[in-house]
Amino acid sequence: MTSENAPSNHSRQTPRTAPGSFTLPITYDAAAPHIPAARPTIDGMRPVSTGHDSAGLVGAAEMAVVRAIIDPAKALREARSVLARAAREQDVEAAVVALRGMALAARELGDLHGAERHLRRAIATEGAPAERVAQARLSLVTVRTERGHPLQALRVAALAWAYLSPLDRAKLDTQRAVALAHLGRHVEAVAACDRSLEALAAAPASIDNRRFLAGGLLNRGLVHAYRGDWDTALTDITACREISSEAGLDYLGRLAAANLPFLAVRRGDLATAFARYREAEDTLFGFPERLATMRADFAGALLAAHLPGEARAMLSLAVPDLEASGAHVALAEARLKLAQVELLTGDARQALAVARRAERELADQDRDAWLPLAREVVLRARLDLEEHTGALLDDLVACADELEAESAHFAASAALRLVAAEVALELDDHPTASAQLDRLICDDRHREAAPPDGSSLTQLASAAQAAHLDRPSSRVPALVRQHALALEAALQEDTASAFRAVRDGLAEVGCQVDAFDDPALRAHVARAGERLAGFGLGLAIHGGLAEEVFEWAERWRAVASSSGPGVADLRRVRRALGDAALVEYVVDGGRLLAVAITAHGIVLRRLAAVGEVTDAVVQLRYAMRRTSLRDAAHAADHVAAAACEVDRLVLGPLRAELDGRPLVIVPAGPLHTLPWAALPYLHDRPVSVAASAAGWLRARSAVTARVAPLVLGAFGPGLEYAQAEVDRVVGGYAGGAVVPGRRADVHAGLARADVFHLAAHGVFDARSPLLSGITLEDGPLMAYDLLRLPRTADLVVLSSCDSGMARTPAEGAPLGLAGTFLSRGTACVVAGMIPVRDDEALAVMTLFHELLAAGRPPAHALAAASAKTGVQAFTCFGAGDLPITTPSHPRAPHTG
Repeated sequence: MTSENAPSNHSRQTPRTAPGSFTLPITYDAAAPHIPAARPTIDGMRPVSTGHDSAGLVGAAEMAVVRAIIDPAKALREARSVLARAAREQDVEAAVVALRGMALAARELGDLHGAERHLRRAIATEGAPAERVAQARLSLVTVRTERGHPLQALRVAALAWAYLSPLDRAKLDTQRAVALAHLGRHVEAVAACDRSLEALAAAPASIDNRRFLAGGLLNRGLVHAYRGDWDTALTDITACREISSEAGLDYLGRLAAANLPFLAVRRGDLATAFARYREAEDTLFGFPERLATMRADFAGALLAAHLPGEARAMLSLAVPDLEASGAHVALAEARLKLAQVELLTGDARQALAVARRAERELADQDRDAWLPLAREVVLRARLDLEEHTGALLDDLVACADELEAESAHFAASAALRLVAAEVALELDDHPTASAQLDRLICDDRHREAAPPDGSSLTQLASAAQAAHLDRPSSRVPALVRQHALALEAALQEDTASAFRAVRDGLAEVGCQVDAFDDPALRAHVARAGERLAGFGLGLAIHGGLAEEVFEWAERWRAVASSSGPGVADLRRVRRALGDAALVEYVVDGGRLLAVAITAHGIVLRRLAAVGEVTDAVVQLRYAMRRTSLRDAAHAADHVAAAACEVDRLVLGPLRAELDGRPLVIVPAGPLHTLPWAALPYLHDRPVSVAASAAGWLRARSAVTARVAPLVLGAFGPGLEYAQAEVDRVVGGYAGGAVVPGRRADVHAGLARADVFHLAAHGVFDARSPLLSGITLEDGPLMAYDLLRLPRTADLVVLSSCDSGMARTPAEGAPLGLAGTFLSRGTACVVAGMIPVRDDEALAVMTLFHELLAAGRPPAHALAAASAKTGVQAFTCFGAGDLPITTPSHPRAPHTG
């Protein structure tokens, strides 16, 4: 660490490296007032009197500084008034303090440009006391950091250092820590906070010193978060809130609380994260720059948790406000996150443009260690957009080398190096491919030659061998190394060894995913495992054996969901199917494949191109929406034609095997948004849709048929027939009841009901599925709200538009309302896939529940009700093939 008296700006810059790397979110500029013991004569103006009037003017300026973080608008007015009086009375000290108060108020209001202008004017004031100038520089440290110049901020801090008291130096250290953290110098940042907090804790317990102590704890907690030490970060932020509460610093306590959403995501608690986010929005209302920074950071955490759609929603709100406020450091990092989001959601062209802009901004800010992260996104986008050439391969290798130079980037380097090896093989550049694979797998081979377990490096025969084993390649993630081993084996046509390498890697995934509390690490492992499982699936498809394709499709889905039910046993699936059939769809390159399983056999069929299927599904959904909205006189004909086309593409080659059986469907790609009931071949056919065969088996194990299930219902506003629908539904069951259509009541009802029916408007957010919701009387019931429920009903019926829609970032991990209910333990969900008219919902749901109460399984009841009413908007998810009720006195269903 550098000397206290001369803070150095020369040290390695190493930012956090995860794709979801995030900004230091809501830092605290505790640059509070300090009243010197003696006030010097000021050259060029009249000597400053120590009398009451002048002291009162400086005191008024000091009060504006204090008020800046409590009521910045009022503080700005007061500071301007003091500045005007100071000019008239030629009180330089009061003028400098007033300018600083104006700057701090402007910063709180999101005007970073104005804040810097006021501070520079204070620093340039002729004859100003050196200590007052140093205090202005102290405040300028944070502003320069946030405006995109953390290295310059450290130089400003060095200029202020010599003129500050020991206690003020401790306060300055809290601001230096922010600049150091943005430069990636996290160890130095923590050391600066440690040194500062030690001095502040020993200082007199004045309100000013307590404010600095709380602010320093907040800044240190956020640096710990940068380093991935979530527990320590939470401890510091909690301590900040406690001190703020004891000292009456309510604003600072709220500021600390605004940092809790990203910590909740990082600790794996998404439900709490969104709840904290709602609170933070209220806390930071009126402070656009701070609110935008919080949103950008929350987006980073969501991105790391593999929720790019939700991250995009946050960034779309954050980036414009960061631009408007001039918060260039946070803006550059937000753009980098946005580029990663665009890449993950499939818009490579936009990802390329945004990443290049982020790269330029980071370069302008002297943040060299961040540049390889931006270049990685640029290169991955180019891989999707450009012809693969030797020049592009050279760029991939060079970027992997750059990332490897920073120890924190090693996982990203290894992943990119694996991509480089694959591109080299595609270009028949075997020497480059072998060189890249060797760098990924050589450590594994050296480990095979290492001493038996229990021997340490110091017990090795030679120091040279110890040094070799400690080389950076030992940090290659196991999954990447196993993928490299599998790729090498496949190149040598050793399929058995390739499968063995993939299995070994996936076994490690199974252990690691459950071991990590941090969803960023869970997502990282799952994503790497997904690629590895995908490679195994590709080997199986190449082999052409239906059993192997099914096994590896299930492995792929299990890994991709990161917390799924595991891999389904084929024999168990066959026993559970009985007379039904299961169709598991798989995407291989640009083509859709299907594995069809019955109790008697299993077959693999190649279907249409994915693009052709996508277009057909879009056409069908469009035609059905027009029909539901009565938008065209002949829409029904268009629905029939479009449905026949989809039917032909995805079911035509399977008809011999399906032979009129009830179906369990595991969709892939565009099929997640398909309203299956509309297909002619499935008319009056029970269909259950599941995320995987293993997920279907798990849902079946949760079904308990009850003689008298507790059936509850609720309805939302704005629907003419919703109340009548719910009344009819609950009236068909003994003990059925209506609960108020408010969020708390619906939450409570879901937690105690066996069957819950909800009739309300639904909105599916395709880009941010966890932000999908159903409109209730007091606001939307969001998908993320369901994550907090201790249990949910066995059967949930969502009689609303688009409530069943799913967007899957990875097969096996469907998101949205239906997927979220299933992940919380619901056995079966019936939900709408397209808009449905209010009167149609009333008709189909009335008949559905009559059949359900008579003992029909949900999928069978829905198929019959849809066929009878002609309403094809609803789909049955999960275990729809088992009855929910066992009526003691079955009654005949209504058929009129």
